Amino acid sequence: MSVILYFVYMTMTKTELIEKIAKELGCTKKLAADFLNLFIKLITGSVAHGHAVRLQGFGTFDVSHRAARTGVNPQNPSQKIKIPAMKVPKFKPGSDLKKAVR
Repeated sequence: MSVILYFVYMTMTKTELIEKIAKELGCTKKLAADFLNLFIKLITGSVAHGHAVRLQGFGTFDVSHRAARTGVNPQNPSQKIKIPAMKVPKFKPGSDLKKAVR
């Protein structure tokens, strides 16, 4: 039980990230929140328009295209359903992030 609680505790929330940014930069939480929200907005907008965002060493945010396919209805496994083609966001970690995790 304690192992599960340990991993849940280790998840950083957006609020905690804002607090860490404010502390590291020596600025207000409001300014840190504005920065983080703008950062997320810019990446989301670029990826939504089909443009990759590369952050050297950290990773690349991009769009992947998923082809249309036939699936199975989980509530009725004998029923086949058509899943339409769609665009999905993807993230490929950079070398510095990979080294830090290892």
